[in-house]
Amino acid sequence: MLQSPVIYAPHLALPADPSDPDSSLQQQQGTAKQPGKQVGVLIVEDDFLIGMQSEIALTDAGFRVIGIASTAEEALALAREERPSIAVMDIRLAGRRDGVDTAGELFRELGVRCIFATAHDDEDTRARAEPFAPLGWLAKPYTMASLVASVRRAVTLGS
Repeated sequence: MLQSPVIYAPHLALPADPSDPDSSLQQQQGTAKQPGKQVGVLIVEDDFLIGMQSEIALTDAGFRVIGIASTAEEALALAREERPSIAVMDIRLAGRRDGVDTAGELFRELGVRCIFATAHDDEDTRARAEPFAPLGWLAKPYTMASLVASVRRAVTLGS
């Protein structure tokens, strides 16, 4: 007898009521779509699964994810090309530069502000990020519902 594989996805957003197939994250959270306008979000995250889950949750909530970057250089190139409204930024990234440095360059060059989504939420890191006007801090591990709610708040703050 074949058994289904078990997939461990701690951040995966599940329906509020598993017996109700129409209960989804999008229905729980509403939508970010407005007539004629859709908020563009850049995800900067070096963990592939978290990046993909974030993209799915934000897209389902009505945001336009412009891409997922795992390094500072990828994030800056995507932002210069696509001009996101905001970025969801991890602190520890692949490569030599971290998320605070990347957020600083996004802010100075393009005026893009960030939500920091990270396990590195200490006072020193917050102090380094403060000059770049963060729109929020989301401590890992976080749920996809809390990510969507944070992005919604950030959009309101940033406008």
